[in-house]
Amino acid sequence: MSTDRTLRPPAQRPRVNRRSRQWESTLAFWVFVGPLLLGLLAFTVLPLVWSFLISLSDARVSLNVGKWVGIENYVSLFNDRGFLDSLRTIGLFTLCIVPLTFACGLTLALLVDASKRGKAFFRSVFFLPTAVSYVVASLVWRMGLFNGLYFGLANRLLVALGLDPIQWTFDSPWVWVVIVTVRLWLQLGFTMLLFIAGLNEIPRTLYEAARIDGAEGGWSTFRFITFPLLRNTSVFVLFTSVVGAVQAFDEFYNILGSGAGGSSTAGVLGARPPMWYLYEAAFGSQDYGRAAAGSFILAALILLFTLLQARVFGLGRETD
Repeated sequence: MSTDRTLRPPAQRPRVNRRSRQWESTLAFWVFVGPLLLGLLAFTVLPLVWSFLISLSDARVSLNVGKWVGIENYVSLFNDRGFLDSLRTIGLFTLCIVPLTFACGLTLALLVDASKRGKAFFRSVFFLPTAVSYVVASLVWRMGLFNGLYFGLANRLLVALGLDPIQWTFDSPWVWVVIVTVRLWLQLGFTMLLFIAGLNEIPRTLYEAARIDGAEGGWSTFRFITFPLLRNTSVFVLFTSVVGAVQAFDEFYNILGSGAGGSSTAGVLGARPPMWYLYEAAFGSQDYGRAAAGSFILAALILLFTLLQARVFGLGRETD
């Protein structure tokens, strides 16, 4: 027995215009990305290109380019004893502040992360100095904590202990205490939060497995588990700390900068830091070509450190 079956054609889907879809995707892409690219071009790329052209010009008094001098500005900076001394000054500051910030930030992160109560409170309290202006903190350090007169807090403590007061911003060994401590106080909270974020990314199962295998807590756990797994965080902290140290300006200028009558105590350091040197070259001598050349030299030093750091830590290598 046969039955008649009517074959119905399958339901046809509406055809989508591929060109229309591609055009809509392209339009959406440029709507979201276009303003960012325009901002990057207008506020980053063009100023960098213009600054490089100025560094190759004899740009005095004005920012016009055209009187080309080639690399003469760069050569004159390397032959300038003041600029070379400024590099030594910032190198000494970097050697002091970077290891100190790294060690104190990591220690503080371990203590806060290990606390059973009040983690949010301690994170907030130690992070608060990050919101303070460098200028304000430098003035507090100079006029309040480390004032060279008898009413400074540090000198009051010394007198209470039976010691003589110290001229903090006039004596070479002690002025570094003022500058390093203010920078440490300002950036310690941010470094602590970075290490806490890295600690939270470490699987807790590793510590449990280590305890099952008989590993003792404390130094051995930190040495073989915690610190190796904080490698990426450590690299980032070192990089940002070095970049911030090389660009240091506010604490130096406001603690040792021009006071009444235009006096300055920057000589106790041996030389001004590079950013202060370039600031005086640009706005004091109005030699913008020389200042622009110095900024690119600092950028090259930061890039050299970044490549060296990548070489030492093996960043970008494929791991087996």
